[in-house]
Amino acid sequence: MVAMDDDSARETQSLDGAPDAFEALIREHQRMIYALCYRMSGSAADAEDLAQETFIHAYQHLADFRAESKLSSWLYRIAVNHCLNWQKRSHRRERLHREWSEHEAAQGQAATADDRRVGDALLKLKPKQRAAIVLTVYDGLTHAEAARALGCSENTVSWRLFAARRHLKKLLQYPR
Repeated sequence: MVAMDDDSARETQSLDGAPDAFEALIREHQRMIYALCYRMSGSAADAEDLAQETFIHAYQHLADFRAESKLSSWLYRIAVNHCLNWQKRSHRRERLHREWSEHEAAQGQAATADDRRVGDALLKLKPKQRAAIVLTVYDGLTHAEAARALGCSENTVSWRLFAARRHLKKLLQYPR
């Protein structure tokens, strides 16, 4: 019963804007939310991002929390919604990558050997890195536009581009 009173007190303090109380709630529910996100995404990195997004969303919408249900139920609902939206975006990106690859393969008949090497190297990139390269280099989008298209921050796009270029450089080096 004491734990319930502590939970209630932290919820009330969090609603009143006490960051320490919300931090304690995060610590208490972090493992549960991460585990859910991991099971939904199958990826540790994506699960970390999704769990973080869940808690950010919860903090930004604390005023919307109605104590009619448990806080954990509310957090679960937010996490599930984030995971479902992530899956929709992921499937959409994978379909676009596949269509692009098929289109490039069809166009590849007329491509030069170097064009084929670059295309093959692009396909060896992680999908998120490949998407950042395609949107910014091939489609000419700014980092901000690419971030909106990919559903991530500009910093994330910049990091993905940096990592992709580094990997492409290694893949495209001619043996000496």
